[in-house]
Amino acid sequence: MPRQADPQLEQRILDAACRLWARGGEKALTMRGVAKAAGTTTPTVYERYHDRDDILRSVRLQTRAELLAAVNPTHTFPQACHSYLEFALQHPHAYEVLFDGFAQPPSLHEPWPTFNLLRLNLARRLGGTPRQYTRLMLSLWSLMHGTAMLMIRGRVADPLRAQMFHSCLDAVQAIIADAARSKGKAHSGPKWPAHLILGEAEESKVDHDEDEGSPKRGITKRGNFSKGKSAAGPRSARR
Repeated sequence: MPRQADPQLEQRILDAACRLWARGGEKALTMRGVAKAAGTTTPTVYERYHDRDDILRSVRLQTRAELLAAVNPTHTFPQACHSYLEFALQHPHAYEVLFDGFAQPPSLHEPWPTFNLLRLNLARRLGGTPRQYTRLMLSLWSLMHGTAMLMIRGRVADPLRAQMFHSCLDAVQAIIADAARSKGKAHSGPKWPAHLILGEAEESKVDHDEDEGSPKRGITKRGNFSKGKSAAGPRSARR
């Protein structure tokens, strides 16, 4: 009889990749190491993923979908922040992979569903369009992400953990309240440029030139990150 496909294999591979990344980062995450940790063979891993970058991309996409599912049921931004931090602390390894090189391809050009959901939440509360609040959303995300990473990397335990968690919630509420009061007032630094787009998949771009009259040196895409996984066989240069 033909061997039955293992429906859990791809998930085991992604879970193994998260564990290896957490233990030793890029050096520890090899295709052979992933295969061993997942209880399968290196050629089998290559049948499902081109290379290590393809595995990391799959981890990011899966984690983004799971983070969105955790945040989506909330009704207010502070509730969303609470769910966001809880998710990060419950899935620390996957969360660390999620934002590694977030402003570089391919991660820059992948969907950021939770970022977009929360930015839409801000637009509904403050008025206007979601893109008007990209800068505000970036500041709030930086606060949430920084808090999450400090607690994860610092192995913070109670009672400090609880204080950091809730101080982040308090700061989020204060920033949003201030934004509601100060609409139309000037902010520090340059105005958010129209050509700097985040969180919108293929539309996202980070240009290095702010002068509209100078040639744009936009980040170009590199590597293979097409939608869906190609069933590529073992490669000669295995990482």
